[in-house]
Amino acid sequence: MGMAKLMEDIQNGESELKADFTITGTPDELTGKIVSGEVNFACIPTNLAAVLYNKTGGKISLAGVNTLGVLYIMENGETIQSMADLKGKKIQASGQGSIPEYVLSYLLTKNNIEPGKDVEIAFGMQHAEVSATMISGDTTIALLPQPFVTTTKMKKEDARIALDLTEEWQKVQGEDSPLAMGCIVVNKAFAEKNTELVAAFLDAYKKSIDWVNENPVDAGVVIEKQGILPQAKVAELAIPDSHITYISGKDAEPMLNDLFQILFDFNPISIGGKLPGEDFYY
Repeated sequence: MGMAKLMEDIQNGESELKADFTITGTPDELTGKIVSGEVNFACIPTNLAAVLYNKTGGKISLAGVNTLGVLYIMENGETIQSMADLKGKKIQASGQGSIPEYVLSYLLTKNNIEPGKDVEIAFGMQHAEVSATMISGDTTIALLPQPFVTTTKMKKEDARIALDLTEEWQKVQGEDSPLAMGCIVVNKAFAEKNTELVAAFLDAYKKSIDWVNENPVDAGVVIEKQGILPQAKVAELAIPDSHITYISGKDAEPMLNDLFQILFDFNPISIGGKLPGEDFYY
């Protein structure tokens, strides 16, 4: 969503930059293109960035963090008031093998709830599909990110936010350890050959993010027009809780090192088997 204004400006010829944009349903659809170098930039989950850095032998760099915590436990009902209340329940979720799965499992464990034993987590759907099952009433408890939380609440009056997992994360890790969920990566070889172009693109991206956060109504219209979300109103209402941001790679290094260490200790596979080196941060 933060890139919507930049996409619009380039397509309208109102930017000196030229770029082609592709929107995919899941991050997995981008993996091959990132590994092969087919794309120069990609917006993906932070843990996937670490996985691909390790998989490619350091051929991608993390240019910036673009999304902080956006995960919520939603419920059709009033039974979930704390993490402890999830014990014995079934959670429908999306994002298996990515930040949502690992954050939820980590927080459950920290609250003395063993995933798979004390609580059932059902994966296998995309975010939109999980939202649809909440709206239909087929799902009682779900893990969802913004903007799908907003979509669900708009279409299902009984659906409520039971837990903000960013708040639960900070209860465990402290407020000085933000949950960095999304990032933009750049192909390292491309960046080395096009230093000024990369700097110009990232600067334009940061300005686009600022504009989206400051102008949610207008941004909603652009987001719908660009095919990012189907409804402008959903985007407008979701933007304030979507924690769209821009933190440069180097500035984000301390928070990501903390996050990657936590993920590695919990499950090394979550970041590709080892912690990224300093050259990971652009």
